[in-house]
Amino acid sequence: MRTAVVIGTGLIGTSVALALTERGVAVHLVDHDPALARTAAARGAGTDTPPDGRVDLAVVAVPPAHVASALAGAMRAGTARGYLDVASVKGGPQRELAAMGLDLSAYIGSHPMAGKEQSGPMAGSGDLFEGRPWVLTPTRETDTEVLNLALELVALCRAVPVVMDADAHDRAVALVSHTPQLVSSMVAARLEDAEETAVRLCGQGIRDVTRIAASDPRMWVDILSANPGPVADVLSALAADLDETVRALRALEAADEDKRRQGVTGVEDVLRRGNSGRARVPGKHGTAPAAYETVAVLISDQPGELARIFADAGRAGVNIEDVRIEHATGQQAGVVQLMVAPPAAPALSAALRERGWALRQ
Repeated sequence: MRTAVVIGTGLIGTSVALALTERGVAVHLVDHDPALARTAAARGAGTDTPPDGRVDLAVVAVPPAHVASALAGAMRAGTARGYLDVASVKGGPQRELAAMGLDLSAYIGSHPMAGKEQSGPMAGSGDLFEGRPWVLTPTRETDTEVLNLALELVALCRAVPVVMDADAHDRAVALVSHTPQLVSSMVAARLEDAEETAVRLCGQGIRDVTRIAASDPRMWVDILSANPGPVADVLSALAADLDETVRALRALEAADEDKRRQGVTGVEDVLRRGNSGRARVPGKHGTAPAAYETVAVLISDQPGELARIFADAGRAGVNIEDVRIEHATGQQAGVVQLMVAPPAAPALSAALRERGWALRQ
């Protein structure tokens, strides 16, 4: 691949363009708002001038509702040898293109499983997709050359290709992406009118659950409007669990001992099923989840403190598998949770204590 056109210079489009440009591909940027294309170009994502002729690949990075029309326009103009979209919903656009009577041999659907709460070209990053799954949804009509172009794009973005059926993809993202967004927003919405004293007690748990609730509502309306059925199916099952859990909690308030035992069983059941489901989430590098041990270190909010902790861990010969920071409300301090392989935890704890760090049990 030597040349590409990226249509849509939001977060994903700009990130694709940055990744390709960094690896020597000549990228031309197109957006319905020329100012966005100019911004992406100013960031080094390519040029906002049109190509002289047909390019190797056209990447359509527009909201799901506009994918089919944008692809159709590019195809009819003969923009590229191959065409690919990066929308988070795949079945609908594929069917819309087929209904238009377009030749689908030059098209392949795709969805990079990466993103941020921020949007727009200024949020783009050339390493956004590194190590992330990138779903490809070829059909029987997809030309081998186009599939190879898509695989080259994924490789240039340093992502991991995953081939799926379009409708299976839509059901999967309804479960692992679209429903979590709505649930996060629903939990965060409980905070809108909460008493200030309650909000001041927010800890890491509520921060984790509500992180993605900061996402752009307009973007998510577009996404959810393109995949409403599968999302509604998951929410319906979740609602049934919620009803059962509410009944179990009400039973815990009962004076009758049998009802209280039923309540305990009901609450325990949903918690245990949660343990089982969480254990299926892939761990580091997409492998099976690993059981890490946590070394919790008290840290002051001062420049260089995190670097010093990581440097001290490196001197101890310990690899940090994951890290979390829990901030102390209203204080210039917090706790850094260092996740390490269980055999390494005692050595890391001893090394950090020796270097003056205060550990929390």
